[in-house]
Amino acid sequence: MKETNPLDLNLNPFKLVGEDWMLISAGNLVKSNCMTASWGGMGVLWNKNVAFIFIRPVRYTYQFVEKYDYFTLSFFCEEDRKILQYCGKYSGREKDKAEDMSLHVSMIEDKSVMYKEAKMSILCKKIYFSDIDPKNFIDGSIDKNYPQKDYHRMYVGEIERVLIKD
Repeated sequence: MKETNPLDLNLNPFKLVGEDWMLISAGNLVKSNCMTASWGGMGVLWNKNVAFIFIRPVRYTYQFVEKYDYFTLSFFCEEDRKILQYCGKYSGREKDKAEDMSLHVSMIEDKSVMYKEAKMSILCKKIYFSDIDPKNFIDGSIDKNYPQKDYHRMYVGEIERVLIKD
């Protein structure tokens, strides 16, 4: 994979995250986990290039993102959609999703895991989190996304590296 400047990315974040999906990962080569996500985004906040993600506390990946200072966002080609579907359907508590999908796990600077099969991996350093509070919903229809009242935690990560498949 080759490194690129985040400012050189020419992508549509609505399609990339919302339609194509991503894997959120955290951990190391001994123990890591990933989950499929379609909520999040990228932009500039506090004069930093950032990505923001949302994870429900019941998700296994939540434990990893809480424990480690870094997380990775991995994006795949459409022909790899089965990887994203599988990682969204099964929990890492019961299955080794990377092994089941024959993903080759490696580290980015000993900070977080990435997958050789990804077309792009973004290494993010956690700089902020906030729990979604339903009292702050201005649009009451948002609450329909939480029938079990399992509100997400939002993480903001400063983008440190963007790696694109050669």
